[in-house]
Amino acid sequence: MLKSLSARIFIGLFAGVILGSLVQYLLSDLHFFSGTLVDIASGVGTMFVNMIMMLVVPLVFFSIVCGVCELQDLRSFGRLGGKTFGFYIINTIVGISAALAVCLLLRPGEGVDMSGATGVTINATELPNLMALIVGIVPSNPIQAFTSGNMLQVIFMALLLGGVMKSMGDTVAGAVKGFQTGNKIMMKLISVVMQLAPIGVFALMFKLGATLEAAVFFSVLEYLGLIIGLLVLWVFIVYPAAVGLFTPISAKTFREKTQEQILFSFSTASSNATIPVTMRTLTEKLGVNKAVAGFGVPLGATMNMGGVAIYITVAIFFIANAFGTPITMEQLPTVLFSIFLLAVGAGGVPGGGMVMIGVMIHQMGLPVEAFALVAALDRLIDMILTSCNVVGDTAVLTIVDQTEKEHHVEAPEALVDRA
Repeated sequence: MLKSLSARIFIGLFAGVILGSLVQYLLSDLHFFSGTLVDIASGVGTMFVNMIMMLVVPLVFFSIVCGVCELQDLRSFGRLGGKTFGFYIINTIVGISAALAVCLLLRPGEGVDMSGATGVTINATELPNLMALIVGIVPSNPIQAFTSGNMLQVIFMALLLGGVMKSMGDTVAGAVKGFQTGNKIMMKLISVVMQLAPIGVFALMFKLGATLEAAVFFSVLEYLGLIIGLLVLWVFIVYPAAVGLFTPISAKTFREKTQEQILFSFSTASSNATIPVTMRTLTEKLGVNKAVAGFGVPLGATMNMGGVAIYITVAIFFIANAFGTPITMEQLPTVLFSIFLLAVGAGGVPGGGMVMIGVMIHQMGLPVEAFALVAALDRLIDMILTSCNVVGDTAVLTIVDQTEKEHHVEAPEALVDRA
């Protein structure tokens, strides 16, 4: 019996594609296979997607509140805190910009009529302009923000609440503990749902294989290849080159020193689970000061999501083109700003990239089939995505450490122990 969830998901994915394709090309004349069986698979896949979406709002809210409460006081670090935070933001912006350039050049999904292939009617909503989006981040009715699933408003409230609770210190220790318990419950819930992922992915891919035309299916493979290609480029070329450019460590040495980290993050698909390996890579293999690593690694696992930024950008452009609602130049600033906020907010959330793509799909008025496509392929992407995120943390902190050589101080004990 296979114990690895990843292995079971891979089997479900490929088995679904193969069996679905057999139905489309060999058994299409038999109604039970092409009709009833496909309908059952569609229902099971939709239920799996709905279970994930059901957990999105509370999962993100608890995760971000706890993440802010657990951060050390940035003021005590002064220059180091601001520099690390700024470099992480730059990393995310660069990832979005690069993915945007590739999408504008290659136009993934263009010419593919996926709305016809899935048999859905799309009622696309008009995205607000950038100023309206910024103004709308602050909710007038917090209950409505939760019930409508307005993720930008939920992220804002979580950051605000977490910041206030952090500033109140031990006086709200009980409330912090309550949120930490809530976060543990949500993490357990998502782990329970993910145990059903092999079945859900099999059902989603079975329907895709049974209904998508060959040209559409190959376009989906091109989308998958484009994302994976960009992430691999970032892990093995862009980040090592940046370290080689801004530090005495060569790109080749950086690649060698991060091999263990890449393999571990690839197998676990979890930035948080990789924190100890990232710490060891930085302090023992790359010689980064413990103060820089101890502060930057937990922060990076929370909000340094260059890989997620690339993933969301490519996925949204592909889906928008494939479902016949291409992003216009007028919508571009709003879309990019949303992607930036969602990429930063994805930290600490299992399958964060997939969850945030679901938020964008909902905001753009696209159907559940669009999210089903993302969910079916997410596990393949998520492992490489996690490697990209953690190697990005290592690259950024190695560069920050180089700029801090004259100002190094020892890390506070709490930070080192926590990391």
